[in-house]
Amino acid sequence: MTSENIQIILPLLQKQEVELYVKREDLLHPFISGNKFRKLTYNLQEAKKQKKEYLLTFGGAYSNHILATAAAGKEFGFKTVGVIRGEELEIDLQKTFSKNATLKKASEFGMEFLFVSRSEYNQKKEITFLDKLQIKYPNSYLVPEGGTNSLAIKGCEEILTTNDTRFTHICCAMGTGGTVTGLINSSLKHQNILVFPSLKGNWVADEINSLKPNKKNWKVILDYHFGGYGKVSDELITFINQFKKQTSIPLDPIYTGKMMFGLLDMVQQTQFKKGSKILAIHTGGLQGIEGMNVLLKQKNKEIIQ
Repeated sequence: MTSENIQIILPLLQKQEVELYVKREDLLHPFISGNKFRKLTYNLQEAKKQKKEYLLTFGGAYSNHILATAAAGKEFGFKTVGVIRGEELEIDLQKTFSKNATLKKASEFGMEFLFVSRSEYNQKKEITFLDKLQIKYPNSYLVPEGGTNSLAIKGCEEILTTNDTRFTHICCAMGTGGTVTGLINSSLKHQNILVFPSLKGNWVADEINSLKPNKKNWKVILDYHFGGYGKVSDELITFINQFKKQTSIPLDPIYTGKMMFGLLDMVQQTQFKKGSKILAIHTGGLQGIEGMNVLLKQKNKEIIQ
């Protein structure tokens, strides 16, 4: 499946003589959106092949991956289990659902939740913890947090197509690194992959390297995380609303909003040569807007339109 590339027309881009297109991966599926669609495609095939009954995965309370897995389970005939960080969320589930559209929708798709403490959640890669989960949910297919594994990377290698060879730069937000690794693997030698992490820290390059990308044509841009995962500023929210008004393209505040803010700021600072042709990957995540707006309203801040 391919997605459409939409050209962005802004005075800044015309002034700097830079072309910018957005690959609308967010339009691939209403709930299994963007890179989640790519990451789950081959994992679902493998789960079917192994005749598994459950898809079992991990995530935070507002996780795009949790909702996408729940939707995929319903659509493709799997039961789903989400191991959710934060045992306090289980105390009053109806209250949690009233404030959290992500978990509410995942529940409507039939996902069963296992709420765990943050210390337990940090054991999500340890064999003893995983063995306990396999006993509790026999015949389950394990999908890692964020969906990143070798099959996910294989799926993300299909984001770029022969129609994208003209681009000099490919830009993508990063969570767990699977999507950008897939992009690196399928990119051409003349293309530069710019990675915009949504998390704070200097560990990002090590994380990508651990996934063994097949080229070194990539660079991590560390200046636009806005304080870390889930952190936003008034400036970012205003930018997201202005960008949608100018282009009719919605951005989420956790990933694509930060990437696009950073990308256009770099254009403003003339960090791209004249004649550069940039492709920004819209990885979806728009379902997270509703949850963010709840938090913004509580603080009497501008919300995302």
